[in-house]
Amino acid sequence: MKALVVDDARVARKMVARMMEQLGFTVITAEHGQDALDQLDPDDPPQAVVTDWNMPIMDGVELAKALRGTPSFATIPVLMISSEADPRRVAKALMAGVDEYLFKPVDASIIKERLEVMGVYTAAIS
Repeated sequence: MKALVVDDARVARKMVARMMEQLGFTVITAEHGQDALDQLDPDDPPQAVVTDWNMPIMDGVELAKALRGTPSFATIPVLMISSEADPRRVAKALMAGVDEYLFKPVDASIIKERLEVMGVYTAAIS
């Protein structure tokens, strides 16, 4: 299984990527939404995108909208991990196509739980 981790903060990106690898994913990373889109292969899409909200060039909400608007990527589950806690902002992310939303900080067990809810993570890859 492959996951795309998107965050402009190098340390946060590496931490989430490491957690995803511990869960059995092969991970590719991107620094912002446009970088993520540029790396996506329609013939080999990831099984999940884990993204931050606040990033330069293209933020996580814009990335979710772009994914949902592209037939090859429209059904990829999107997990947003952000420090944005305002309920209106969370609702905006969900309306843009984010499937699950977590508040920073997170650990691997919380990510695993959300991926299970999204139908991405199963005991078969643990």
